[in-house]
Amino acid sequence: PPLPDRPGSRPLASMMLYDCGDGVKVDVERVSEIARRAGEKIMEVYHTETDNWDVKAKADDSPLTVADLRANELICTGLQELYPTIPIVSEENKQLPFEERQGRKNYWCIDPLDGTKEFIKRNGQFTVNIALCEGDTPVLGVVVIPAQDPPVTYFAVKGHGAYKENPIDRYPERIRCAEFDESDEGLKLVASASHCTAETEAFIAQYRSPELVNIGSSIKLLLVAEGSAHVYPRLAPTCEWDTCAAHAIVLEAGGEVLQVSGSKPPCVEGTDGQPVVYNKPSVYNPWFVVYGRRKPKAAVAKAAGGDGPGPITKLLVLLAPLLVAVAAWLYLRFVGA
Repeated sequence: PPLPDRPGSRPLASMMLYDCGDGVKVDVERVSEIARRAGEKIMEVYHTETDNWDVKAKADDSPLTVADLRANELICTGLQELYPTIPIVSEENKQLPFEERQGRKNYWCIDPLDGTKEFIKRNGQFTVNIALCEGDTPVLGVVVIPAQDPPVTYFAVKGHGAYKENPIDRYPERIRCAEFDESDEGLKLVASASHCTAETEAFIAQYRSPELVNIGSSIKLLLVAEGSAHVYPRLAPTCEWDTCAAHAIVLEAGGEVLQVSGSKPPCVEGTDGQPVVYNKPSVYNPWFVVYGRRKPKAAVAKAAGGDGPGPITKLLVLLAPLLVAVAAWLYLRFVGA
């Protein structure tokens, strides 16, 4: 059963399991502990001189540091010890051809340090992302923000809801996306701190006086999941490991992560309105938009007065003066005389 919103004590971790079948049950608390320890490894590097970071450029020109590698080693080792039958996809591991990984039932999708550019900037806007997928859908997600004081953990398990640990006593409190209509004024939108594009700016311009926040890493999805923001457009490149863990959290918080057409290489082309999926031939995502809980169109129409009298009633209202006049003439013609 889902965790209660606020009981008197921290619940047992056994309440938050995902059953992969074949006797394998993934414990989100144990996965969270691995993510927290990876965050500690990252912060050990973060608090040293930058000369010790061993910053390199990968083939796609994205940066790589010793913190990425140490966190990756800890996560992969920890998951393999606990769940040796579940394969791992990580940004920092060699990527297998699609032919070797297609058809997988369950697998891990990991970004040991999401937001390496933000790490290098020392602005604290980076995360540890660990997701479990079933088929092409994330079903468990853990995201840790290690630079917060104290570090904060978000997690979700399919069917159990989404949670954020209270930083005081580490009790997991339920989080939910904010409900809104896209015609509302002053909606809160989040965008990338490092990858704002002309297409993103045009998308934001569709809204009425939006409040915009620029921030790095998967924190943007978390802000939508916890209701601090309504919409996050990502019309720029991302990879599966950048979004997968936080995607699981958004889903359990009541939100959506939907594809957008018009993607530019290296992104794959998206289909408008379809969910973002994983374990594709390409590790790149299509462009996408993360939404909180959008009001149903029928409810919006009713609130705006659109769900009023039906067409027959409206016709009768229009004809009422004519009917009254005809009735009066008939009365005078046949009765009044």
